[in-house]
Amino acid sequence: MGRGYESLPSVLCVPASATKSPRIAVLADSDTRWKWGALTARRIAPAAAGRLDGYLLRGRATPTPRQLAETGATADSLREVTGAEFLRAMTGESYDILVLALVGGGVQAMLHGLKHAWGSGPRPVVVTGYVGVVYEKLADGLLLRHGADLVLANSAQDADRFRAVYEGVGADAGAVTEVALPFLGGEAYAGERAPSADQGRGPCTVTFAAQPSVPENRADRTYLLDRLIAHARRHPEREVLLKLRSKPGEHTTHIEELPYQKLVRGRELPANLRLVYGHMGEVLDRTDLLVTVSSTAALESLHRRIPTAVLTDLGVREALGNHHFLGSGCLTSWDRLDAGHRPEPDPTWLARQGVAAGDGSYEGAFDAARARIATLLERSGALPPLEPYYTPGTAPGYLPGILARHHLGPDGAPLPGSPATRAEAGPVRQIVRRAARGAYRHGVQRVAPVIRRMGEL
Repeated sequence: MGRGYESLPSVLCVPASATKSPRIAVLADSDTRWKWGALTARRIAPAAAGRLDGYLLRGRATPTPRQLAETGATADSLREVTGAEFLRAMTGESYDILVLALVGGGVQAMLHGLKHAWGSGPRPVVVTGYVGVVYEKLADGLLLRHGADLVLANSAQDADRFRAVYEGVGADAGAVTEVALPFLGGEAYAGERAPSADQGRGPCTVTFAAQPSVPENRADRTYLLDRLIAHARRHPEREVLLKLRSKPGEHTTHIEELPYQKLVRGRELPANLRLVYGHMGEVLDRTDLLVTVSSTAALESLHRRIPTAVLTDLGVREALGNHHFLGSGCLTSWDRLDAGHRPEPDPTWLARQGVAAGDGSYEGAFDAARARIATLLERSGALPPLEPYYTPGTAPGYLPGILARHHLGPDGAPLPGSPATRAEAGPVRQIVRRAARGAYRHGVQRVAPVIRRMGEL
């Protein structure tokens, strides 16, 4: 493959033990989706999970080994594939559960490709869902995921919304299954403590969780950075962290044209402000106040009862995603945070979101999914063929384009010349592929913004 996955640290590839049923495969297209898919697979397995094989869909957001290591999600094997290569692999391997951790169009393409590949023969239980907060393209994303055996909803609120969309178009809503985000957990926040060498605790720590695409424009991102710097200067007794998702040149689920690393160049940062990477759970271990615009990190923080602030400085807008937190009690501004305000979350809102389950109910959040999968695995005979809502008959002007982007024809069969019909890429092609991806990422982060600015002159 040429990306170094075979030599990943042990946090990613763990030695395979004796295989136990069920056997699981996860296909992901970014670091965040790999984390969600792999952790979800472990939680929804109805028995002690056996081997978990990971497949990374080749594309602009294919994660690097460093990004994968930060997720903390493990697999027995991990390799990079194209969509057509994955479909070919699925006809040669025998799995019990398949988790599709992809963007909506990718899920739809794989559902049609798998339907063609498997036909009416034996197949695994197919599961899909969302990485975090669903705040845009609800109908579009859901209908692209329709056809999986389970469409996971991360909260009671999402489950209701998902069913309403499916029922609204006359599609079967039986696949919608309520669960929770699989990466919630960690020690509950015990309150801010004074620095103590014995406790290993430093000063009050304020963490700003950055997002790759929210907000999008330079002015808004610069504003947030300026306010973070100002907060650090106003409170020199505090440790202020800018938690970043990826390093320059890396992509995650969303394209980041203006990384904060670029915006801080040439600035004199206060001594108590640092840029940090790493596993979000480890950063939350030392956080006393989590600040964000709309990151899923807010839900992780709320689950641990850490004071959590969702900023209103740029407005409460669907484009920002912070409208999802209406009624949460967490919406506030930098002015109030500078003055010492700590938001108090609303318990009813938290319950609807499946977070802050201090009564131990979080561990039971996956029971319904496990039971449903167990029932499907125990049924006699092969599972019925996959039946997505979108077909050449229901969406003739939409579906073919989605499938073609993954080198599939209208019937889900690989198109002539697709990777599945060619020999495995040799060393030269692997080098060219890496160079092309690097050029693409350089163009997104360096060239495209320049061209856009020139167009505004």
